[in-house]
This record gives sequence, C-alpha cells and structure tokens, in this order.
Amino acid sequence: MNKKNVKSLNSYLADVGAIAYGCMGLGGGWDQNPISTENIKQAHQVIDSALSAGINLFDHADIYTLGKAEKAFGQVLAERPELRESIYLQSKCAIRFADSQGPKRYDFSKEWINLSVDNILSRLNTDYLDVLMLHRPDPLMELDEVADTLLALKRSGKVRHFGVSNMQYQQIAYLQSALDAPLVANQIEISLAKLDWIESGIMAGNPDGRDINFTAGTLEYCQANNVQIQAWGSLAQGLFSGRNTQDQPDSVKATAALVSQLAHNYQVAPEAIVLAWLMRHPMGVQPVIGTTNLDRISACGQAVNINLSRNEWYSLYETSRGQELP
Repeated sequence: MNKKNVKSLNSYLADVGAIAYGCMGLGGGWDQNPISTENIKQAHQVIDSALSAGINLFDHADIYTLGKAEKAFGQVLAERPELRESIYLQSKCAIRFADSQGPKRYDFSKEWINLSVDNILSRLNTDYLDVLMLHRPDPLMELDEVADTLLALKRSGKVRHFGVSNMQYQQIAYLQSALDAPLVANQIEISLAKLDWIESGIMAGNPDGRDINFTAGTLEYCQANNVQIQAWGSLAQGLFSGRNTQDQPDSVKATAALVSQLAHNYQVAPEAIVLAWLMRHPMGVQPVIGTTNLDRISACGQAVNINLSRNEWYSLYETSRGQELP
C-alpha cells in the first residue's frame, strides 16, 4: 500500500467513532411510497442525535427501505452540505431482489458494482463514500474482476476504503489476496443475544458445539489483519434494554435483570451496558445501532465511557447462554 493510501487509512481509523449508526430505519417503509417531509425531518433529528452522542459513522445499504434511506439522508446533506466533512459514510451493495431478470441474488459483477455505486452516490448527494461494503458473498464472484473494479473506484475518487459484510475469514482472505487495498471492516450479526461468535472458540473440541453457526477463526483473522468487526443487530432489538420479556426464556429474563442492575451501578442506560459488553472484547467491536428513538441513540453513546470488568463481562455472557461454561 502506497504512502497516500496509508495516510488516508490512518486518518479514517483515527477519526471514526467507536459506534456506528445504521440507517435502515430511515426513509419510511419498504414500499414504493415516496419519501415524505416527515421522513426527512426524522433523518435530520437522527443525524443530530447521533453526532451529539459522538457517533459520526453512518451505515447504509442500497436496499434499505428500497433506496429511500439513502434518499432521505441525501436530502439532509443537500440542505446542510457542511455536514459531509464531519461525518463518515459507508454503504453496501450486491443484494438484488427478485425482478423480471431473475430471482433474489447477489451480484459482484463489474457492471452491477459500478452501477450501484453511482446510484448510491446520487441518492446520498455526495461525491464519495468513505467505505463501500460488499453486502453478502456472491458464489459467482470473479476474483480479479472484483478487485479491478474496486481499485478503479478508488482511483476515481468515488470510494476511499472497502469492507465486506457477512463474510467468514476465508472469503475475506481470498478477496484480499487480489486487492491492493486493505479491507477495513467486516459487518456481521453479533450481540449479547447471538453468541455463536464467542461459542465457536469456547466450544472448540466439545461435541456440544457441533451445531454452532459461526466460522471459527474469523475473529482472530480480523483482529490479526486490522479488519474492524462491525456488529449489526448489536442491541438485540431491545431484548435486554426495555422490551417486554414476559414470554421469553428464563435466560433472557435473567440477562435483562443483570443488564438493568449493571446500568444502575454505572449510572447509565441499559443500552449502554449491552453495547459495552460487545466493546469490551479485545478486538474492539464497533456496534451498529439502528434505533430511530432519539433517547435511545443518546443512551447508546454512553457506552464509550464504560469498561466492564472481566467478572461483569463473564457474568453477562454466562447468564445469556443460560448455563455454566464447560
């Protein structure tokens, strides 16, 4: 990697916040209705609340509310262009819904990636993305074609950095082998409610771990190669921070109670404890929050000031898994 790319990457890593805001809830519903003035007002409020909470990375995907999330966000940038220099934007492409040309599919072709990026930039009213992510693995990926396409986007100035989403480490390593630019992030679903990312290591060699759905080694690969793990679904849909747990398993009820107790001890909101648990991991998980509730966005920002003890971290882990560690 040349010195210019190193400088750009180091600047990004130094300035981007510890928490990202996921914009999937913006733009109204997953329908063909146009964005409304209320949708745009909501986007303004969400962006301002996130920035006030220290969150400056905004995560998009071209499919979110069928493109309307990016349009609503882009309208905010059209009205307040000065915001662009104080935020980081990432978006994802490659998921194609069923249409007249075929079924739902993933598309890493040169034509689709280029078209997607141009459309993303247009909807967001920006000249560049800080990070472009490939949304889900495409089994028909042509390695050299993808690498050449991404590097051409970088040379054009349309994209500054690249990442992936929902990939295991072998897939990341394979793509990186042909790409003369670092993959800076891998966005996967992990939370206090979805523990396979930890269980895959804890249960190594244990027959009780045979059904764990997480590729062992992914965390270690990302940590060793400076690939930021971003956690989508990080708040577990409010399961431990206020959602009604009456019909949930005892482990969920107990975890919610423990989160509440720790929140009281630290004098923070429960959301902050849920995120702090993820962020306590040595690889520095970057939670992606998706709530549009302004109070909850503010509450999430408190997580950066919490450093759970080893005992507190393990207590939350063991309570959530519902049984003692092996």
